[in-house]
Amino acid sequence: MPKLRHLAFHTANLEKAADFYKRVFDMVEVGRNTTATSEGIYLSDGTLNVTILQATVPLSEFAKYSGSAALGMSHFGFLVQDVEEIQRRLREVGAVHIDEQLAGLVHAEDKWRGPDGVLFDVTDQAWTGARPLGEKQGG
Repeated sequence: MPKLRHLAFHTANLEKAADFYKRVFDMVEVGRNTTATSEGIYLSDGTLNVTILQATVPLSEFAKYSGSAALGMSHFGFLVQDVEEIQRRLREVGAVHIDEQLAGLVHAEDKWRGPDGVLFDVTDQAWTGARPLGEKQGG
């Protein structure tokens, strides 16, 4: 069964936003990444990867891959066992595939737009700090 394992937030101050989630919610920094459109800090609670993003390009270019130019929620991601089956289902319901690969990602993500233009990722590779499929909480 697909599991939600990734949330991404867009911020104007990368370090301040990451520090907020670490200090208030005990999130742990598990990595950093720079892509063609943003800088990011990966946080985790042991189950979910929360990526804090700061755009490094014009917001219209950032939004193409991240879902929104607005500050706040950017996009989310599902960890799945069978990417091809999920791709089939997405096409069946009319989701729009974003076929450009974003340079600099730590792992492969398949980007899609669903109802109302909401952007989300689909992958069979767990995000840094996200609990893999089938792994029970606490172990």
